[in-house]
Amino acid sequence: MAFSRTLEHESPSLVFTVHRKQPELVAPCKATPHEIKILSDIDSQAGLRAQIPIIQFYCSEPSMEGKDPVEIIRNAIAQALVFYYPLAGRLRERPDGKLMVDCNEEGVMFIEADADVTLDQFGDALEPPFPCFEELLHDVPGSEGVIDTPLLLIQVTRLKCGGFIFGLRFNHAMIDGVGIVTFMYTLSAFSHGAQDPPFTPIWRRELLTARDPPRVTCPHPEYDQLTDPNVTTLPTDLQQHSFFFGDSEVSTLRSLLPESLSSATTFQILTAFVWQCRTKALRFNPNDDVRMMCITDGRAKFNPPIPNSYYGNCLVLPAAVTTAGKLTEGTLGYPVGLIKEAIEKVDEEYIHSVADFMVTNGRPLFTTVRSCIVLDTTYAGFRGVDFGWGKALYGGLAKPGAGAFPAVNFHVPSQNEKGEEGIFVLTCLPTQALKAFAKVMDEVLESNQTN
Repeated sequence: MAFSRTLEHESPSLVFTVHRKQPELVAPCKATPHEIKILSDIDSQAGLRAQIPIIQFYCSEPSMEGKDPVEIIRNAIAQALVFYYPLAGRLRERPDGKLMVDCNEEGVMFIEADADVTLDQFGDALEPPFPCFEELLHDVPGSEGVIDTPLLLIQVTRLKCGGFIFGLRFNHAMIDGVGIVTFMYTLSAFSHGAQDPPFTPIWRRELLTARDPPRVTCPHPEYDQLTDPNVTTLPTDLQQHSFFFGDSEVSTLRSLLPESLSSATTFQILTAFVWQCRTKALRFNPNDDVRMMCITDGRAKFNPPIPNSYYGNCLVLPAAVTTAGKLTEGTLGYPVGLIKEAIEKVDEEYIHSVADFMVTNGRPLFTTVRSCIVLDTTYAGFRGVDFGWGKALYGGLAKPGAGAFPAVNFHVPSQNEKGEEGIFVLTCLPTQALKAFAKVMDEVLESNQTN
């Protein structure tokens, strides 16, 4: 695949109209406890105070003829919130910056909508950026903040073909990606008529709360507070794009690694390749440090492991750090080794150290200077969420970036226009850098193509 050509020959953007009803609040269908619950010190950090959008595309299903996805999903939300009742509340902030949730049954925001478009009109490959995305998951004015706003915003948009689009925006301070997937599978279960959730939601935020006294036992370069004298304003010409990596591209990249890195995962290889190529495209000073931070789920690192039904943030951002010169001049094996090492150092002690770091350093934002963050959702299971219309044609992150920080890449499993399974890497760069990024990737892949 020539990535440069996909940029040059992008089809004209599809335009359609979405008719939305007034947003409403959906509360738990039964009375739930009114109480204040304290979030963890991992939850309360600055970098998680963002709204994250998810989008799912579903085609028509003959067996669901006459049934309304809006009504089915709205009712499922009301049922699920009985068990996930803190999600129907509102976040508050203590003077020390610690977050808590006021469980008050106010409800989550829900939007019913209809669009004059069919799934076929979106083309053979469903991939971000999606046309008219803001119409499919409407940012209701006043709901975008993190404090004292609905913790979830859900929009269900019926399509002319009988399919529908499910959009969800979640407050990351309250719930992480694993948590939102378990919540969505709970909606799925109630959509099919279940009386109880498939998972028992676990609160237990004290598991990720700082120790007393706090003790930072690991280095955390992911939170180094740097400034870049060469950057005075953020670029305004940012462009989003999804790059597809199938078996052949992954095989080509894997062939570039030494035998000692034969255990490297596809995620580590793609992340290293993207980091190397984007650094070349952005033309940093060779002596400047660059970072790739890999969002890592910590549930399995605890003894005993924390179950997936724990829906608070149980993630850390281990950073691979080197200079731009070493990264761009080295072989692919160099960044693969750095990334592998960064991820493998995460254990239970590392996660406790992050929580302790938060309270001793004022809950700082992660490093934003010459940094990129990446999340692998290949095995998250978004596409498997079924509300009665089958699995999603595309399911997962709706766009790259998190809050005001655009350099968050997502790996999303999906199909290209040929129907081949692979991974879309969602990324965002200034327009000229994006073109250079695509060209650099092409050069590496084409010069090392394996038959």
